[in-house]
Amino acid sequence: MLTDEKQIAEFRLRTLHKMLKLEVLGMKRRGQSAYAIIKQETGLTGSKQKVYDKLNDLLNPPHDVEMEKAIYNA
Repeated sequence: MLTDEKQIAEFRLRTLHKMLKLEVLGMKRRGQSAYAIIKQETGLTGSKQKVYDKLNDLLNPPHDVEMEKAIYNA
């Protein structure tokens, strides 16, 4: 269950990220776009695809494979 303010904010940002994916694919929505909301709240710039990619990197940082191997094989 999401009860912490930080958890709720992250869930909302992840939801906006998924909405932006649909906008990149061509879906439209009424009111302000997820693209506009994300740009306004995060300060990211660029096209829809570039903002989607940047936000994806923020929400899902790449794993350090070598570090994981060292941890799990130790």
